Amino acid sequence: MIVPSPYADLLDRIPVTARTLSVCGSTTALWDYGDLDSATTIVMVHGFRGDHHGLEPVVAHLSGARIVSPDLPGFGASQPLVGIRHDLDGYALWLREFVRVLAPTGRLVILGHSFGSIVASAALAGGLRADDVVLVNPIAAPALSGPRGVLTRLAVFYYWAAATLPERLGFALLRNRVIVRIMSVTMTKTHEPQLRRWIHNQHDRYFSAFADRTVVLDAFTASVGHDVSEFAANIPERTLLIAADKDDITPLPAQHRLQTLFPRATLAVVHDVGHLIHYEMPAPAAAELRRFLSLPESA
Repeated sequence: MIVPSPYADLLDRIPVTARTLSVCGSTTALWDYGDLDSATTIVMVHGFRGDHHGLEPVVAHLSGARIVSPDLPGFGASQPLVGIRHDLDGYALWLREFVRVLAPTGRLVILGHSFGSIVASAALAGGLRADDVVLVNPIAAPALSGPRGVLTRLAVFYYWAAATLPERLGFALLRNRVIVRIMSVTMTKTHEPQLRRWIHNQHDRYFSAFADRTVVLDAFTASVGHDVSEFAANIPERTLLIAADKDDITPLPAQHRLQTLFPRATLAVVHDVGHLIHYEMPAPAAAELRRFLSLPESA
């Protein structure tokens, strides 16, 4: 069953081209939105276990820029990396190479959401150069220290069990629809029934689109073993942090602390939402992004 997107009409107005690039010896699938000749290119990096679909609601509320949204290697339609682990070093290397192969002209903006905020930060601290940086729901502190650290510990046990079980059973556990739904219900804050149904449907459709369990387990280890604060001091670019006041993974005080670690960062807080800003509050997030980058209002 497919639940219609509440943002479909807006997204349909934006031209999009799906294509692939050869990056680090494997094929990366990407979606190119907006004006390909724009002076501003935004490269979006999605979160753990998702793919480019997760950030499309934000894309739907943007105009005046070219937006390039790839699937991370091993997730969605992108092939796994060849001879490179899917850990933080591997993903940071991939992002640096992806931008090099993409070769955008004009102003380059790197945007990362959740786990994508860690990948983007590691790549930037490791030499990727951009004009501006935007981190949405950034992982500002170790996940185990968050307001729901006990849930993170349960997740650690879940992924440990998936790694320990025989291949077929471990793979089935990772794709278990009941567990995916529990995760979705836990993170969703909106009380709007139709929006909740759509968010759960998005997780049902895309949260298990990964190549194999090794990819997922390596990426999960990276997601709970690192955070943006490790890299902030080495990111000289002008940076916008878009945080949520009800984020179960990173509490708001940690976001304020994270802001102080960057040489040039501003913090925008979206209220009455948690870790799913991109699903529940894409319009306010896009508005903050437009103001930060001086982009025109969406038509």
